[in-house]
Amino acid sequence: MREIVFDTETTGLDPAKGHRVVEIGAVEISNLIPTGRVFHFYLDPERDMPEEAFRVHGLSTEFLTGQKKFRDIADPFLEFIEDANLIAHNAEFDIRFLNAELALLGLPLLGFDRVVDTLALARRRHPGASNSLDALCQRYGVDTSRRDKHGALLDAGLLAEVYAELMGGRQAALLLQSKGVATVDASGDLQRHRPLPLGPLLTAVELEAHTKFVASLGKAPLWRRYQTEG
Repeated sequence: MREIVFDTETTGLDPAKGHRVVEIGAVEISNLIPTGRVFHFYLDPERDMPEEAFRVHGLSTEFLTGQKKFRDIADPFLEFIEDANLIAHNAEFDIRFLNAELALLGLPLLGFDRVVDTLALARRRHPGASNSLDALCQRYGVDTSRRDKHGALLDAGLLAEVYAELMGGRQAALLLQSKGVATVDASGDLQRHRPLPLGPLLTAVELEAHTKFVASLGKAPLWRRYQTEG
């Protein structure tokens, strides 16, 4: 199943007070495994950056001035997410900001029926415990060594790993291909098979002994039934 894990950074806490989105990062996952497709932009909010918000994400007015505006990336963002479920931590905050930006452009709003809030999932699974993204990463052993400040794309990547754990744990998936089977690990990297199989490890003496043993089992040993079905 295709899903989009995303995060935003903003100039404040309330879009109704004129606060804007200044960064959006999204990671595509399929069956809980990242596909490698991401969507990421810094955005010029066309207003000042309050000091308290700057201390959270480190995005200054000087850095953001001249970046793309939300109107420049709105259509590409909607094309990227398509009709996939949207995964976010404290999702009401992010969806409220995105819908405020979409409303300014007269674009369709994102429905909460397609949103999965990992904070709500974590609270049900770990009642009474701290369920911040940092706390969940520590609980599940997700590496946060690169995270000194909040960043939308980095946090979306971390949340994708946390979400997989909340949904039952990261597992390898199998991709059935026309030329055999390839394995995709939890990082999304394709694990290809050897171009040539390894040579046999049995000696001629061992093979002969095995052949004699098989002959001693009779005309219809049980194991042959499974060999035929395979």
